[in-house]
Amino acid sequence: MKNFSLLIYYFFVFILNKNFCLNHLPNFVVILTDDQDVSLGGLTPLKKTYSIVKKHGADFPNMFVTTPLCCPSRASILTGKYAHNHEYGGKGTGGVKHIPLGWDKWIGLVGNSCYYNYSLSVDGKLVKHGSNPEKDYLTNVIVDHALDFLSLQNQTVPFFMFLSPPAPHAPFEPFSAYKNRFSNISAPRTPNFGIGGKRKHWLLRQAPKNLPQSVIESVDDVFRNRWRTLLSVDDGVHEIYKKLKRMRLLENTYIFFTSDNGFHLGQFSLPWDKRQLYEFDIRVPLLVRGPGIRKNIEIKHPVLNIDLAPTFLELANIPIPKDFDGESFVPYLKNIKERFSNRTSFIIEHQGESTNKRIPGCPQYKPGEVHTCEIDCICEDSWNNTYICIRKLSKEENFISCIFNDKENFGEAYNITKDPFQMKNLFPSFEFAFYRVNSLFRN
Repeated sequence: MKNFSLLIYYFFVFILNKNFCLNHLPNFVVILTDDQDVSLGGLTPLKKTYSIVKKHGADFPNMFVTTPLCCPSRASILTGKYAHNHEYGGKGTGGVKHIPLGWDKWIGLVGNSCYYNYSLSVDGKLVKHGSNPEKDYLTNVIVDHALDFLSLQNQTVPFFMFLSPPAPHAPFEPFSAYKNRFSNISAPRTPNFGIGGKRKHWLLRQAPKNLPQSVIESVDDVFRNRWRTLLSVDDGVHEIYKKLKRMRLLENTYIFFTSDNGFHLGQFSLPWDKRQLYEFDIRVPLLVRGPGIRKNIEIKHPVLNIDLAPTFLELANIPIPKDFDGESFVPYLKNIKERFSNRTSFIIEHQGESTNKRIPGCPQYKPGEVHTCEIDCICEDSWNNTYICIRKLSKEENFISCIFNDKENFGEAYNITKDPFQMKNLFPSFEFAFYRVNSLFRN
């Protein structure tokens, strides 16, 4: 990722500069979960986190990611840029020995999310973990590393700690102590649950008109296990909070809790994944507490993942680069009304993926057409699931209008005030949005 470490570079160059009075600068603890929705009750299991962060800080119910997919969204978080500007991925990054510029301590997972039997890059050295329930559960290992890091801190040199637990990402494997929790809970039966997408884009038209009962049972099992994995995150937030308090660091530390994208579970007959333009995939939690932030407030102004980087910088009294796409939401945290933003619209985008291999057991799909299909040949992504949307949210407007970069120039638009579950595609009546958004593809 070409610019992934840019923000951290700014932080550590700054805090090591002796021309500044370091003991007046705040600390940062940023906790980023993986695939945690807010629309389907994703915050419900986090009782401790809610009490620690929300009741002593701010809740942003209108927090959106600009790309509903893990890697590009995370790059946007740390660069302050839309995915089409930061261009995530690059040959010069990755590998066990690679440590992004600026990190004093680096612990990175080798490969995709998992909970046991994984390897970590610990400051560029390979460390393998097995399947010991007490020693190797990844969320707990990450928290232990965080506590060790905090033990080395003091009240004079500020720090920035960024934690990314795997929960509640697949393979949805809970810690042993929580494997039987929420046994009587099912995935929310929203109005768009288990029904195929009428007048939706190509990928959703391939989904079944009604989800088979066997798939619904799998969806419910995934839902329960996702909640179970989040209980370990909740424990971790509590342990970090207690550590900060014991070390007398809490009152000068900002704690951010958010996710890289939302998630769906059965909506429009898609079993489970992200990548879609709908509210359940683009809305994520955002809770913030720290010095100068009022307690137990709700801030309804829309904020984005690209706003996090400029917000960190402003809170640390660091100039915000002019090429950032995001904007700081410090005025809302500190109630500086004369600096409230005029932004009422923003972009949602996704670059669809596909595999050149045939999907086993799914002869209806050709190589290069769809991404992997997880269950019953229901696929969650395809090459033509490439779109760009204008999302508008203000006191007067609440809608989204999208155009797909496919052979159909397919469009979708929804009045979310009247149709919060995005059942009725109004695109033909939004012709102005078609030309406006389609021009972005041409440019």
